Amino acid sequence: MALVYSNMQMSEVVEEHPSLIPVINRFGIRLGLGDKQIGTICDEHALDTNFVLTVINTFLNEEYFPEKKLQTFHTSQIIDYLTQTNQYYLRYQLPNIERHLGVFLSMSTPANHTLGAIGKFFSSFKEQLTARIEQDEKVWFPYCLELKKQVHAYPASAEVLHLSNKEKEEDPIEALLYDLKGIMIKHLSGQYDENLCYAVIFGINSLEKDIKQHNRIRYRILTPMVSAMEKLCE
Repeated sequence: MALVYSNMQMSEVVEEHPSLIPVINRFGIRLGLGDKQIGTICDEHALDTNFVLTVINTFLNEEYFPEKKLQTFHTSQIIDYLTQTNQYYLRYQLPNIERHLGVFLSMSTPANHTLGAIGKFFSSFKEQLTARIEQDEKVWFPYCLELKKQVHAYPASAEVLHLSNKEKEEDPIEALLYDLKGIMIKHLSGQYDENLCYAVIFGINSLEKDIKQHNRIRYRILTPMVSAMEKLCE
């Protein structure tokens, strides 16, 4: 997939990739983009254009990993983006899926034994995602920011930070979403509202992709940065 650059029209990029709408929203960029270039919109919102482009390209391209560029970003930039992402899950995506799933389950045939498993899987997923977000806000992110303060006096050269080009082997939250989608696709039976079923599956699929790309920033950028800073403090 071709990369996105600052001289491209933001509206054209979003038209081609609607999944970017919640991503740019996390930077405070709303629809009604007009014909403005990405760089212009970033300037108007006092955003670091390079960072916004890196997030967009990371989201759109599985193999995109500009190590030297990533080394130049501040820890606070990354944490702010991840915080906004977590809040988006809590305020919008989780309630949206939960609302559609609740109506879907209530309108389906009670004899459909798969319904109980679907409800349990979603409850488990919601509980684990909410717990991780709480851990981020109360423990992980504050630790990262405090660590950055401690190493502020050290010269963080490009040779110090060695980021990871490997994914985390398996994220249990991603796995739960994948299993939930699989149950609905493979094992539903009896009478159910197909439109509601599609809405739930599409919502799950959208969240699954978003979390996967979110985890790339989390595990391939922030975590190695923290590891490097911890070595400086040893």
